[in-house]
Amino acid sequence: MMEVEKKSQQERLLQMERTFEEEKHKQKLNKAVNSKLAEQKDLLEKSFKEKAEVMDQEIEQLKKEKEENSFFKKVVMPLVEHSHSVLQQHFSVHSSPPYRSGESTMAEQENIMCREPMSEPICMVENINGSLHVNPGAIEYLSRINQPVVVVSVVGLYRTGKSYLMNRLAGKHTGFALGSTIESKTKGIWMWCVPHPTKADHTLVLLDTEGLGDVDKGDSKNDAWIFCLAVLLSSTLVYNSRGTIDNTALEKLHYVTELAEHIRIKSPTLAGAEDEDEQGDSQFVQFFPNFIWTVRDFVLKLVIEKKGQVTADEYLDFALQLKKGMGKKESNYNLPRQCIRSYFPTRKCFVFPLPASQDNMAHLESLDERDIRPDFLKVTQRFCDYIFEKSNVKTLKGGHKVTGRRFGHLVRLYVDTISSGNVPCLENAVLVMAQIENQAAVQEGLKVYQSGMEKVKFPVSINEIAAEHQKLSNMATTEFMRCSFKDEQGEYLRKLTEAVDKHYNVLLGENIEVSEKKCQDLLSDLHEEMNKNLQQGVYTKPGGYELYCRHRDSIITQYHKQPNKGVKAEDVLEEFLRARNVEAHSILQTDKKLTENEKKIKEEREKAALIEQQKKAAEEKQMELEKVMQVERESHQERLQQMKEKFEEEKRLQQEELNKAVESKVAEQKDLMEKGFKEKAKLLDQEIEQLKKQKESSGSGSIFKDYVMPVVHAATDTLSTFLQYKFLRKAMI
Repeated sequence: MMEVEKKSQQERLLQMERTFEEEKHKQKLNKAVNSKLAEQKDLLEKSFKEKAEVMDQEIEQLKKEKEENSFFKKVVMPLVEHSHSVLQQHFSVHSSPPYRSGESTMAEQENIMCREPMSEPICMVENINGSLHVNPGAIEYLSRINQPVVVVSVVGLYRTGKSYLMNRLAGKHTGFALGSTIESKTKGIWMWCVPHPTKADHTLVLLDTEGLGDVDKGDSKNDAWIFCLAVLLSSTLVYNSRGTIDNTALEKLHYVTELAEHIRIKSPTLAGAEDEDEQGDSQFVQFFPNFIWTVRDFVLKLVIEKKGQVTADEYLDFALQLKKGMGKKESNYNLPRQCIRSYFPTRKCFVFPLPASQDNMAHLESLDERDIRPDFLKVTQRFCDYIFEKSNVKTLKGGHKVTGRRFGHLVRLYVDTISSGNVPCLENAVLVMAQIENQAAVQEGLKVYQSGMEKVKFPVSINEIAAEHQKLSNMATTEFMRCSFKDEQGEYLRKLTEAVDKHYNVLLGENIEVSEKKCQDLLSDLHEEMNKNLQQGVYTKPGGYELYCRHRDSIITQYHKQPNKGVKAEDVLEEFLRARNVEAHSILQTDKKLTENEKKIKEEREKAALIEQQKKAAEEKQMELEKVMQVERESHQERLQQMKEKFEEEKRLQQEELNKAVESKVAEQKDLMEKGFKEKAKLLDQEIEQLKKQKESSGSGSIFKDYVMPVVHAATDTLSTFLQYKFLRKAMI
């Protein structure tokens, strides 16, 4: 019955897709035909008959395409048929899982990836013959997520039901593949991005990893790298097992004891050999995810001798208790327990009873909730609620929040490092990530500035263009600060400032040119009648000089009345009057109505008027320059303020990161003391002291004041001098 219903639903969906695409294309063709007809009509009305006739063929072709709907047949139908085949695979309940490891093509994965939101998981890291490769489609999908991501990974032995828990976190019954045989269904690492159910504007990234200990692989090193990637990429790590947490279960979690071999905190090239030895694995707690152990098919009672009834968390703590003694047997017993206690900042445990009868266990994903035991559903709900509430945003070393785009860079970086035979390094990852993100942040900031300045219609006054520049420059800096991180020396902020100011300089030049042309054209139009009078000799008659001056003064008055002339208004007028000065002198000398004394007086007035206009033009230039420099100084102060706030925020995040690490170590030390492990507790003193020193050092705040500020000031002074020179040069041309 269920199969028939799904096939019926499939057919309805296919029919809807066909109808929608057909109607959509018809509308597009109708618009095209109507547009061509309107254009043809306009050409005919304007007597462009030949051009109008040429369009007959285009219109006829569009009408024919509309009738045959060739685009729909040749392009849309194959796409719909492809979707149909994908749906058939998805709805085949018993024959194949929702996705096929190692068999699905990249085109299929990218087809799934392009849907918004992600309707089902896609492979993020492929495991092909023991070699790990990044799926470009998954990285491209992540690149479009600018929200912070909460990353939850599940690891564990194969066939322990990891995928079921991840499906429930996604709010679905199906998605990540479940299987009913002893064969592992998940290969590599699969990703499902869904909106976070309780944190607005956050994305929940679920990672389902390949089952550890799969006998078909026969390569434990490959398992170790899968486990290592899950730890590196997660903000919460879920370890899933079956039965009980006993010594056997902990021995199977030996991958945790190998993390120190597979992960570095500091780069060997940046840290000295002594420093590298000192750090060991004591700093893992600062950067590792929260740890959750989920125990499936738990049939025992949560009772401990001498303690009675205990919680799941107390059960986990009991299982992680250390044995006293320094022998090899005790060391082997304590090693995985000590690693879990030391590496992860928090520990949590959930014990799940059997979900259903043995017969129904093989079809858990297709079972109705009525067929699943209520106590199992209750624990599942508690588990999901805890993940949603307590799982933090993924952060990098230094407390920097990770967005989807940054997460994609991180995946590629770690996988490429592992594939090249090297050990992933958290410090290197931050440096590489910062370089990529900060370069992108410069472009994003510049884009904000350029797109805003495109709306300014030249010519405008210096006050208008300077105000827009200041506003948009601040907006560009804000966008840069939002996208960037760890720009500790202000290198990339300087690059943005240089790019913005250079673009502003170009715009100042364009504004000058447009203003100059507009003013010249305006004076040319106003002077046209006067020029005709000159050619006709109107001003050569007695009294012609007075008439000439009256007409010239009228031009100046009309010129001043015209709005929006821009920054070259007085400059162009001064050039115009200088050019008129020669002809005015000629007319004055030939005017027989005036005496020689009157001519001298008039000539002196001409010179004084020209000098006055030159003075006005010079004052205008000086005012413009002062305004440009004032805006530059104010923008510089705004950038410094934003930069300071950014540093303070990054310092705060780093302090929080160190606080959590200190609290975790102190709690671990207290627990060891209470249980009689005084020597082990004492060993933690050095680690705690080292963390406290690191906290004090990072909180000093001297880097910004002592190093960054002088460099930024020097760069700004140089840039201001450059800008002043360029502006003066353009203004003088």
